Parts: sequence; C-alpha cells; structure tokens
Amino acid sequence: MVADDTPREASEASPLVKIRSLLPGLARAEQRVANIVLADPASIARRSITEVAEAAGTSETTVTRFCKAIGVGGYPDLRIALAADTARTSTRDRELGSDIAPDDDISQIIEKVGYADAKAVEETAGQLDPAVLERLVDAVASARRIDVYGVGASAFVALDLQQKLHRIGLTCFTWSDTHNALTSAAVLRKGDVAIGISHTGATVETVEALREARRRGATTAALTNFARSPITEIADHVLTTAVRETTYRSGAMASRIGQLTVIDCLFIGVAQRHLDQAKAALEATYEAVGGHRLGSRPDRRRQKES
Repeated sequence: MVADDTPREASEASPLVKIRSLLPGLARAEQRVANIVLADPASIARRSITEVAEAAGTSETTVTRFCKAIGVGGYPDLRIALAADTARTSTRDRELGSDIAPDDDISQIIEKVGYADAKAVEETAGQLDPAVLERLVDAVASARRIDVYGVGASAFVALDLQQKLHRIGLTCFTWSDTHNALTSAAVLRKGDVAIGISHTGATVETVEALREARRRGATTAALTNFARSPITEIADHVLTTAVRETTYRSGAMASRIGQLTVIDCLFIGVAQRHLDQAKAALEATYEAVGGHRLGSRPDRRRQKES
C-alpha cells in the first residue's frame, strides 16, 4: 500500500471513529480495551488507566499501546479527546445513537434509523482524506478501463459506481461473480484501475480479484470501513467509511450509506475532469430514457398515435 495514502490521523476525526476503523487490526488485548472505550466513552474521563486495564482483563502497558495504536500519545490524551467528544454530543444525540430496543415504537425506529444514516454520512465525510480521493480521481479519470469488484451488499454500490461512470462515457465494468471478476482482472494492465469495495475489508472474493488486478499492473483502490483490513494491503489508494453497527443494522445494511457517500464524491471529482464530455453524455443519456417517463412528451405522442 502506498504509504502516504493511509487515512488521516485521529486528530482530524472523532476518536471513536478512529477506534472503530482500526478495531479489527488491533491485537486481541487491545481490542478488549477498544470495546471498553466504545461501550461507554463518557466514563473514560472518570476512570483511571488501572480501572480500564482491569475491566479489559489486561495490563496498563496494553492500554498505553492501544492509545498509541489509535494515534493519541497516551491515556491522559485519550481521556481528554473522549471528554471533548462527549461534550459535543447532546443527550438527544446519545438517545438516538443507541441501539434500537425491542420495545421501540415505529416513530422511535424512524428517528434512530434516520439519525444513524445521517451520522454515517457525516462521519464518513468528516474522515475522508481529500488527498487520497484526489489521487484516485486522477487515476480513474485517465484510466483506459475501470474494474469494480464487490459482493453481497457491496455489489449494489459497485453497480452504482459503474452506472455513474458509464453515463459519462468511461469504460467501466462491475463484477460480483468470482470467476468473472478474476478473468476480468487477469486482462487488466498498467493504466487501468481496479476498485475493490468491501465493508469488512476481508471479503475473500473481492480481495482475490483486486490482488490479481494489481499483479497485472493495474492501479488498485479499496473502499472499506476498516483501515487495517486485508484489502488495504493490496491497495495503492485506500478510502474509508465511518459506519457504526447496531443490533438491527449489520455491516451489510449500514455500509452502503457510507460507501455511496464516497462513491458520489469520487464520481463528481471524475466528472469535473471530463466536464464537457460529462455534460454532453449526461444530457444524451437523460434524453435517451426521457420517453420512458409517464407524462413526458414522447409518451404523450405515443398516446395520441394510438
């Protein structure tokens, strides 16, 4: 992975966003510390390092290592960062950000889902690295061809990117079938771009296809929720989402909100590079399907002719 394409440090984003992003890549003992912090971040300002270490079943040294792993100098710095983050969060935000309870009524479900989706967009945009995104925009805008890989829920996001790029005249394919993805990746070469979309960053099919694309000389990019997941090891450019999971909103449900935010930013950046071509292509494609809208002029003409 290109060294300067790592996501921005914790000072530029909420410490909780950073912790969730790095969680799968932490050592097991550090993960236990992370889970203690994520479960009740407001309490950390009132707890000593000894209390946190005991709650996590580990040592004070491990707590210190955890702090350094997430980009803060030590436990005092973590307490300050979490206290500031908690101060910015209202009681109402904490209520809406909690899990959906079995006895929540439909109004509460609507509020909590709406809050979670809005928060996914806000936090994803807040930690998205403009420099990394711009480099990927440059690569996609000048690519001979673009491959996009994704399975499960990520396949729908991959299709969205393919449709957007295709509409402005770029050669883009999306693959969710393993054999098709691998055979397509095998004929890529230098100057092509391959993008792997995986919420966990550990989806075997997506990682395999991206690895094959890189082996053939293509520029590779990963879109994932976890900055130290396996897919990032084979990506020249890494873009991350900031999606939190709850009881009813697994990664498959919540991930696409953050992923689509990144995809929209990528698409608009690429369209800017091909502004005249993009405008002409969008107008042409809009006109081509115009007759398939009820109430459109072509539709009314067909009604009169019949």
